[in-house]
Amino acid sequence: MVEMQSGMTKLAVLIDADNASADLIEFLLKEITKYGTAHVKRIYGDWTNSQLTKWKPKLNQFAIQPIQQFAYTVGKNATDSALIIDAMDLLYTGNFDGFCIVSSDSDFTRLASRIREAGLVVYGFGEKKTPEAFISACDKFIYTEILRQLRDSSESDLAEHKVDKSSARGSLDATTSQKLNNNSALITLLKDAYEAVDEEDGWVHLGVFGAQLTKLSPSFDARNYHYKKLSELIRAIDLFEVRETPHSKSSTVKDLHIRLKS
Repeated sequence: MVEMQSGMTKLAVLIDADNASADLIEFLLKEITKYGTAHVKRIYGDWTNSQLTKWKPKLNQFAIQPIQQFAYTVGKNATDSALIIDAMDLLYTGNFDGFCIVSSDSDFTRLASRIREAGLVVYGFGEKKTPEAFISACDKFIYTEILRQLRDSSESDLAEHKVDKSSARGSLDATTSQKLNNNSALITLLKDAYEAVDEEDGWVHLGVFGAQLTKLSPSFDARNYHYKKLSELIRAIDLFEVRETPHSKSSTVKDLHIRLKS
């Protein structure tokens, strides 16, 4: 369900400046366009604090509204409280289909759960150190390490390394495939997702399979395993048969179905 959200989906993007990286904001906002349109973009922090200096040039560039929240008491996070209050105000307007919460802080666990209770979708963005409770409270959670990889890739000079990359590609693919097959947690997750949605003939549409993976593990993403698409990961792990059929509405598009190998 999460993967099928339309570009017309109205999203509120709320960023915890203390727990997010200014260097990745461009790629984070690009990622968000996969799930909908950001009708609200707000970032919360104490803007008198020099630690947030890197954010300031990004605010105008990406039309993000800064919300000032002074740190009244040492050890108390007033920024979290301000973000939560605003989120509830936006929720009650009924103008949004979903929320994007950008933070690695577990304090937003209950907020994510409350938004989902209202029938809206919650996308979380944070580092791999994010507590499991917050990750599980989201419909989908994207690790910002993925965005960092995208940034580093875009900044690298691909032409300079083209020869080296092509010559090492075969051994790299083989090594990656072996690591995937030795990842027992990943194998178990894939099998559990398959068994939950497989048909009588054993074949499952890849889209349905991907949606079930996200339900079982909100942080699942093929890019966590260095593959751009789920179909590429499935072929690399060699756990399933893959069948391609023409799409009913387009001759240039293929429908992918998978079946667990016996």
